[in-house]
Amino acid sequence: MKKMIAGVIAILLSTFVVVSQQALPEEVIYQIKQEAFQRSQMENLAFSLTDMAGPRLAASRLCERGEQLTKDKLIELGFANARIEKAADFPRGGWDNLKTYVAMTAPYYCHFTGTPKAWSGSTNGVVKGEVVLLDINTVEDIGKFRGKLNNKIVLMPETQKYDMRFVPFASRHTDEQLQVLALDPRPQARRSSSVQGAASSIDLQQKIRALLSEEKPAVLISGNGVFNVPRSQSVSYGKFGDPEPVAELVLPVEDHGRMVRLIANNIPVSMEVDIRNEFYNNQIISNVIAEIRGTDPKLKDEIVLIGGHLDSWHGSTGAADNTSGCIVMMEALRIIKETGIQPRRTIRIALWGGEEQGLIGSRGYMQNVLYDVEANKPRKGYEQFTLYLNMDNGSGKFRGIYLEEHDTAFPFFRQWIKPLENMDFSVLSPRTTGGTDHLSFTRIGLPAYQFIQDELEYSRGYHTLMDTYERLIITDLQYNAAIIACLALSAAMDNNKIPPKPLPANFSMQQQRR
Repeated sequence: MKKMIAGVIAILLSTFVVVSQQALPEEVIYQIKQEAFQRSQMENLAFSLTDMAGPRLAASRLCERGEQLTKDKLIELGFANARIEKAADFPRGGWDNLKTYVAMTAPYYCHFTGTPKAWSGSTNGVVKGEVVLLDINTVEDIGKFRGKLNNKIVLMPETQKYDMRFVPFASRHTDEQLQVLALDPRPQARRSSSVQGAASSIDLQQKIRALLSEEKPAVLISGNGVFNVPRSQSVSYGKFGDPEPVAELVLPVEDHGRMVRLIANNIPVSMEVDIRNEFYNNQIISNVIAEIRGTDPKLKDEIVLIGGHLDSWHGSTGAADNTSGCIVMMEALRIIKETGIQPRRTIRIALWGGEEQGLIGSRGYMQNVLYDVEANKPRKGYEQFTLYLNMDNGSGKFRGIYLEEHDTAFPFFRQWIKPLENMDFSVLSPRTTGGTDHLSFTRIGLPAYQFIQDELEYSRGYHTLMDTYERLIITDLQYNAAIIACLALSAAMDNNKIPPKPLPANFSMQQQRR
């Protein structure tokens, strides 16, 4: 029966190649939806890349483990050329947290939940003692602390306070919001910034860091994250083999603020802290890649790329950020394969490494495959590039797509989304959006896009200990996978492809670097 259905689909798709920018036949859309909604593998994929894989901080031992598990899953799903591929050098190397214990012991005992800053050092066993509040507001205040911080537990000043919000934690886009996103905002006025004030603050912070480097405290305690959930952060660390930085720990603002207020009211505070971290000599960032090979003799080497970033912060399993994007792309590719549809172009999945450290994996792919930065000219892969679809805004349902002021993309997507209108996916926004891996491709003019998604409670939990399996809405992810399968297949079957934006005559990738 499955072979019969595949044969019917092949006949239908043979008519698709006659006209460019044509929607997939309804029968093909039906098969995609059946596979996506009746035979979904989303829950299994979600478990595999959260609970099973664990945290995946870039270049860490756990990240390498997660990459191998993901490659094994891609092989199990039957995709071609599954591999872990080096993207770029990463001199900083890997880092893993092996143990964390933190508590306030005076004026009373209270256990806290803390997250060490990535690439910070360890304490010398359990550190106990009275806390010193580093109350520095001006350069002149620095002198008060010289000679007083060595081997001490130092509480950094408050930089964040909790503000009550009178809006729901989770929300979906309203019709009014989607209508605004569909409008072209060009031209937009540039916002001015207070450069002088920012420079002054940076200068003070640099002087504080210099003081701490000289004094060598036992551990630094800062506050970030609310609802008693700390947010993951990292320290500045040069390269593997450099001296380990001071141990640093992030507490939620409620616990951090409690100790600041006690000390401000002349009530001594004591703590005990035990942190053990390990630096790991893995000085590369890798991507996990697989594909369904194209079948058209003329188009099979052209690439429709879909992806999201596989790395996470170390405090959680990175469910919303960005297991959700990875498993949607894996499921979309599985759907296409299981329907028996043979795409004309190759559809490739790329799960990027090092996104949280500056889009390292996708930038590495861009430089290795698409654009020679040193020679400042496109590589062969540039001409073969068709489209990149990225997901990295949590678990929420797709409502449309940001088309990055790429006006020539609109005719393609208007046709491709026609069969999806009854799925409430209709907004083609001219707007740009930032902060994730599609930027590695838009920099060189290539058609690469991020989706408009319902936020749900994404901003509350990402980069925190909360970002676990429970943040995933499986039905939304199933819906997203069906849309990706339709769009990726549409791009793989179309006679034409979206043209890149023309690069300026004086374009230089050296100037485009972050």
